[in-house]
Amino acid sequence: MVFKRLLGSLGVGGPTVDTVLDPGPVLPGGPLTGQVHLQGGKADFEIEQITLELVARVEDERGDEEREGVVLFDRFTVGGGFRLAEGEHRSLPFTAHLPWETPVTELYGQPLGIILGVRTGLEVAGAKDKGDLDQLTVNPLPVQEAILEALGQLGFGFRSADLELGHVGGTGQRLPFYQEIELSPAPQYAHAINELEVTFLANAGGMDVVLEADKRGGLFTSGEDALTLFTVGYEGVEHRDWNTEVDAWIQQLVERRAAYGSYGSYGHGGHDGHGYGHADHHHDGHHDGGRRSGPSTAAIVGGVAAGVAVGVVGGMVAAEVVDEIGDAFEDED
Repeated sequence: MVFKRLLGSLGVGGPTVDTVLDPGPVLPGGPLTGQVHLQGGKADFEIEQITLELVARVEDERGDEEREGVVLFDRFTVGGGFRLAEGEHRSLPFTAHLPWETPVTELYGQPLGIILGVRTGLEVAGAKDKGDLDQLTVNPLPVQEAILEALGQLGFGFRSADLELGHVGGTGQRLPFYQEIELSPAPQYAHAINELEVTFLANAGGMDVVLEADKRGGLFTSGEDALTLFTVGYEGVEHRDWNTEVDAWIQQLVERRAAYGSYGSYGHGGHDGHGYGHADHHHDGHHDGGRRSGPSTAAIVGGVAAGVAVGVVGGMVAAEVVDEIGDAFEDED
């Protein structure tokens, strides 16, 4: 969806901007291509700068209340330094590379309820305007898809996905938020955990996979969260037995639950551990041990392959996500 607005600071008759992204989804760390279309106003204007801003709808669970807001997570300059004549139409092609940690918004063609947008900014003779906004669709990297596929094959079911403000402790995370994909437990692990959360933190050289399992509260233990981290590369994804490898990760996570279940909390507000995977880390203490619901700006996720369950996330159908992205960022303005 494209939202066009006149430059309010210039009044009626100012130039308009319309960014059109090339069709199809993009990948984390991959190129974002398209064209910025400018339509001249009723006079000549000096176009000083044209920028593209990547924005996301993010949940903030720090403190007592859960809030949502818009976060800017990258900016690119794609043009500027020219005069746009009265009534002139000009198109500027662009190529920009997304951050490696860009969240995944779609899996097997089904939306996950994650709202990302590309906002065009236009600076004319010192006056700035947030021009138009376009929805950004991001597919998983092959290694991300392989891991999610394995989880589905093992019997885990999709519940929801969201973006949370904060950092995962002990990692090289660069963005101010991270994505959590929440899964219901596979039957063979239902006795040990209520929910599995997966976070991908990709970079140019590889990817950290953070697995978080809530601990079931027992007679002598309180319900806490246990986390563990594994590092994977991008080469040879198609040749690895991901079902066996991911299942081993889950077993290690369950073992950590057993190891720490009687000795205080591990996870949020806990301490770094050793001996499982490549490294084990905890989240910074950004929210308590309680489980949160999915985001309000979510979609029906259906038909996800490999046994990832069909489910309603929040209460919004997929088509409404397209409208919600505009409303969310218009409210932020």
